Amino acid sequence: MGWVAAGGYEVALDGGKVVCRNAAGRRLKSVPGKIADDPAVVGLRQLVEWLERHERECLDTVERWMVRSLPVPLAVIEGVWADEAWRAVLRDLVVTGADGEVAGFLRDAEPGRGLGLVDLDGDTVRISPGLVRVPHPVLLEDLEDLREFAVELGVEQRAQQLFREVWTRSGRDAGASSVDDFAGGAFKQQRFLHGRAAQLGYRVRGGYAVCPVLEHGLLVEARVWVGDYDGYLDTETGPLTWSDASGGTLSLGRVGPVAWSEGMRMAAALYAGRDIEEEERPA
Repeated sequence: MGWVAAGGYEVALDGGKVVCRNAAGRRLKSVPGKIADDPAVVGLRQLVEWLERHERECLDTVERWMVRSLPVPLAVIEGVWADEAWRAVLRDLVVTGADGEVAGFLRDAEPGRGLGLVDLDGDTVRISPGLVRVPHPVLLEDLEDLREFAVELGVEQRAQQLFREVWTRSGRDAGASSVDDFAGGAFKQQRFLHGRAAQLGYRVRGGYAVCPVLEHGLLVEARVWVGDYDGYLDTETGPLTWSDASGGTLSLGRVGPVAWSEGMRMAAALYAGRDIEEEERPA
């Protein structure tokens, strides 16, 4: 930690928090109110806020690469690896090689040396594919084996990949246009449901919580009705549907595996916040 003078005290960053010590060097439980507006304290707190935003942006970007199946140039991974926030999000992700097959768990990236991986045999290898792909877990054929291997390696992924909830379309009517599994989740006020959607990272547009997915070059949007009138009225989650770029509703048979999994994940997460007491109340 680098200590900075602030109104007779010294302040620094430790574990993402502003800490303070007095002139005798004794660390205090909190920053004294009388130096709260000191430029050094304000500057450190602004730095903490920026770092938190940066970490969130790194995580959101990597999850977007995965959900949208976006290939990333090797030079990009090598270029951001020196940044601690990027490195924390990228480390231990399962990535594919040039042939599109799973290559291993990402452990290192150095300009000019490519990616350092732990492969599926537990060996340390280096590869240099022109494009790096972070596959969505629903596309991994040996997902359960990879999960077990990850536990053996002590893998902890910041970006949810291997241990992300996945859903498959097996047993569904391909001609149907909606899924009702998570419809009817009661909320006392619409704003509670809208707030839950925002908390989970989903946008609300036109009364729908939406989750866009780019799959095979086509944009598909999963939608769940959450209400679009008075925020203080009660509401229920609606059925889950998928639409194409023109806004037309897709039959379930036309929904790709990633769009299906992400749509079901969104619907389940919204439904999980429902008012249980309201459901159990006698009619």
